[in-house]
Amino acid sequence: MCVTAVESRPAGVALTPSPGGHRPFGARVKAFVALTKPRIIELLLITTVPVMFLAAQGVPDLWLVVATTVGGYLSAGGANALNMYIDRDIDALMDRTSQRPLVTGMVSPAECLVFGISLAVISTVWFGLLVNWLSAALSLGALLFYVVVYTMLLKRRTSQNIVWGGIAGCLPVLIGWSAVTNSMSWAAVILFAVIFFWTPPHYWPLSMKVKEDYARVGVPMLPVIASNRVVARQIVVYSWVMVAVSLLLTPLGYTGWFYTAVALVTGGFWLWEAHGLQNRAKAGVTGAKLKEMRLFHWSITYVSLLFVAVAVDPFLR
Repeated sequence: MCVTAVESRPAGVALTPSPGGHRPFGARVKAFVALTKPRIIELLLITTVPVMFLAAQGVPDLWLVVATTVGGYLSAGGANALNMYIDRDIDALMDRTSQRPLVTGMVSPAECLVFGISLAVISTVWFGLLVNWLSAALSLGALLFYVVVYTMLLKRRTSQNIVWGGIAGCLPVLIGWSAVTNSMSWAAVILFAVIFFWTPPHYWPLSMKVKEDYARVGVPMLPVIASNRVVARQIVVYSWVMVAVSLLLTPLGYTGWFYTAVALVTGGFWLWEAHGLQNRAKAGVTGAKLKEMRLFHWSITYVSLLFVAVAVDPFLR
């Protein structure tokens, strides 16, 4: 499983192999860890573990949490490694990705491919044997969606790449729920939708910041083919829908006052930032004064606080 959030700085290892080809063991280990994009997986776990608390209406079995977390890391790591294998050509040309392990030569393409496929197989079997086969199927589905649908089919062909490709990043929510209940629920579907509508306004501000990188390699992220004004308007639309969807859990009886309060406060601040970005874009502000990264950084804080509230709320009802 994987998410479509991205690093705001290079994810690879800064060490470049020497001209003689020497690749120190310690640096190699760090490079293979970097292939899994651990900073992204932290965000994935923020959307998985709290849902397990909601599904259990309290503290879930701690061994199950560990098994789900480990399986999720392995699956997401495999997806991210395969993503780097497929994108190694454009990664070498983009400033943001120029220090990734395949670009520096710390890991060879063949090694990366074997590593990614191995993690995909191991994680699926892990989920099936130690969690349940529904979670295993969802995990494998997320991995395949990210690698095949997003990376191979959508990313280089359409500006809607992150919108539909983001579905892969929504599936950890379903995995967290299914790990506890071996079933689905409207609560899980609603949280899936929250992440679906969160992903574009989370990703597009970063894409605005590095759009020259994407333009250089021909990846049609929305900020590459549309003006800042158009992108900011889309961000506002998705933001309003996201906040509205996040508030559906309470009237349907899945959460109480604590989650509602957190959703309202954090969602309100998100909308304030989104409209602020839109106003600056409308005024023709560019460069550092556009402050698009303020929304990007807040988006990570928002989803973290919202899902912590998901975990805490059952104890306060």
